[in-house]
Amino acid sequence: MQNPYLPYPVRISEIITETEDRNLKTFKYVFIDPEDEEKFDYQAGQFAELSIAGKGEIPIGIASSPVEKGFLKFTVNKVGLVSTHLHNMKVGDVMGIRGPLGNWYPWDIMEGKNVVIIGGGFAFTTLRSSIVYMLANRDRFKEIHVIYGARTPGMLLYVDELKEWEKRDDIHMHITVDATDDPDWKYNKGFVPTITDQKAPPGTDDTYAIICGPPIMIKFTQPVLEKLDYAHDHIIMSLENRMKCGIGICGHCNIGRHFVCKDGPVFTLNQLNNMPKEY
Repeated sequence: MQNPYLPYPVRISEIITETEDRNLKTFKYVFIDPEDEEKFDYQAGQFAELSIAGKGEIPIGIASSPVEKGFLKFTVNKVGLVSTHLHNMKVGDVMGIRGPLGNWYPWDIMEGKNVVIIGGGFAFTTLRSSIVYMLANRDRFKEIHVIYGARTPGMLLYVDELKEWEKRDDIHMHITVDATDDPDWKYNKGFVPTITDQKAPPGTDDTYAIICGPPIMIKFTQPVLEKLDYAHDHIIMSLENRMKCGIGICGHCNIGRHFVCKDGPVFTLNQLNNMPKEY
C-alpha cells in the first residue's frame, strides 16, 4: 500500500487558463512512473493533495474522470501561497500528487436512477469528473440533468465541453450566470437555486441530486430540493471546502466526531442532519 504521506511524482503536461480573470487554471498531469497510474485508483468525487516541495500542499477535487486514462486533471483557484506558486509553474515542471483521498459519490446506489448534478463556481471540478463518468457509462443511468452556474459567462469552466454536452440528446444542460449584459447570451440568467427550482425534475424514489458549490449556494439550494420533494437520503453533498490534510491527522476538517476528509467529503443530507451544523 502506498504510504499516505508520500506523493506520487508527476509532470505538468498541459495548462489551460479557464476564466477571464485568469485565476482559475486547469493542470493536466502525467505520472513519471507509469506504474503509479495503476496505483492511483480513484472514483469520481474524490480529491487529492497537490504537493510542491518547499511550499506545501493543497487539497483539490479531481477534475478528470476514472474513464480518462493516461493523465489526471485538477482545476486550481489562485488564492494562497501554494496555488499561486502552482499558477507560476510551467509545462514540464515536476511536483507531487498525494491520494486519492476521501470517499466518492455513491455510483452503485445511483445506477439505474435519474441523476441531477447541481454545481456553482469552481466547485464544478468533481462534477465534471462525474458527468464524464456517467456519459461514458450512459446505459447505466436514466435521465441526467446538469444545472451549473457562475457569476458571469467569463467565469464558467470547461466551456468547450459544456457546448459539446449541450449538443447531445441524452443529457439536459441548464447553464446559468448571475448576470450578464452580453446580447448573445442564450442561456439562463439567475442564481443556481432559482434555476434549480425552474429546471430540476421533481424528486422521486428514482431521482438523486448531487450538489457541490460554495456553502451559500448549498444553503439556498437545499430548501429548493426539499420543496421539489427530494428525500434527504437522495440529496448528496460534497463538503470538499473543508478538506485539509486528507487523512484525518490535523483535525481541521472535523464536524463533531466526524472527519470530513476520512468520512467524507461526500455525505447525504440525511447524514448531515445528524451532525453539528458547522458545515
